[in-house]
Amino acid sequence: MTDTPPDRLSIDPDSPYFDQPLLERGIGIRFKGVERKDVEEYSISENWVRVALGKKVDRRGRPLTIKLSGPVEAWFQRPAEGDEGASAEG
Repeated sequence: MTDTPPDRLSIDPDSPYFDQPLLERGIGIRFKGVERKDVEEYSISENWVRVALGKKVDRRGRPLTIKLSGPVEAWFQRPAEGDEGASAEG
């Protein structure tokens, strides 16, 4: 795996941008210089994040989200499983 997160990622399993193995590594998001833990989806190239709108849900029980625009930074919080052994050997 690479140490660069994808340009776009979602935590919604129905989204085409959902990727379980990447999400298990943990993704850190900094939006407008502030680290956020409530991001549902992000796009680095398009400079936006989607966050839940309180506890409101749609008729299917999924959280309602709002799209916020601004600079987005993303990083992995844990190294890939194959990378851990390589860094310990060197």
